Amino acid sequence: MALDNAPLGKSSEYPDQYNPGLLFPVAREENRRRIGLEDGRWPWFGEDMWQAWEISWLKPGGVPVVAWAEIRFPAASPAIIESKSLKLYLNSLNQAVFSSAEQVSDTITGDLSSACGAAVDVTLLSVDASAPAIGRPEGYELIDDEPVEQVVYEYSPESLGADGPLVSEGLCSHLLKSNCPVTGQPDWATVLIRYTGQKIDRAGLLRYIVSFRQKQDFHEHCVETLFTDLMARCRPESLMVCARYTRRGGLDINPWRSTSADDGPGPRLVRQ
Repeated sequence: MALDNAPLGKSSEYPDQYNPGLLFPVAREENRRRIGLEDGRWPWFGEDMWQAWEISWLKPGGVPVVAWAEIRFPAASPAIIESKSLKLYLNSLNQAVFSSAEQVSDTITGDLSSACGAAVDVTLLSVDASAPAIGRPEGYELIDDEPVEQVVYEYSPESLGADGPLVSEGLCSHLLKSNCPVTGQPDWATVLIRYTGQKIDRAGLLRYIVSFRQKQDFHEHCVETLFTDLMARCRPESLMVCARYTRRGGLDINPWRSTSADDGPGPRLVRQ
């Protein structure tokens, strides 16, 4: 569906009736062609893990329930879901009556799976349950204080390089910023990179991450660009890239791509 028809960046009425038709899918294919994956295949495992913090519905007696959810879209799905449309869809549940939390979870699962073209996993959680936040995952070194010469704010994959000894390490930067391709609003994220291979030049990596500062793209597309560029220019034996974006409109999006199917985004960070 053309982005011109997306609800993002437009005035929208607050939905007062359950409406799965509010969901707006965006095909992944165009972005993957842009990064050189024209044959319909891609060199990663992964998913887009969303955290939805504003979910509510009505019990049969009319008393509201509030909850939050982890929603996992497989990276192999033909489409992503535009974020404002997901927010509007979730809001459409607010005045709907459901017999149980399981019915709500099943409904969301079915609607999202139908919209994106693949099986989506939805875990509905109580707001009374603990959800630990951390500053930086254990085993990742912060690179944000690396000295960088000639900082650039235009996308610069040529900044990447690796020619050091063989290492296995995790690197972290809180400085990833890109802009929404529809509204131009800033999207902020912590990027986590774990790899085995020749040692990546950290100053060059930081320069590259900062170069996304004016780039206009969706969260999922930025992570796939990061992964593809690192594989092409640094040639690691294994690689995982995850970006944990800050919350907007009650949603945060956390895509990860990896050479291993066993990876994942880990626990949420303090900015979420």
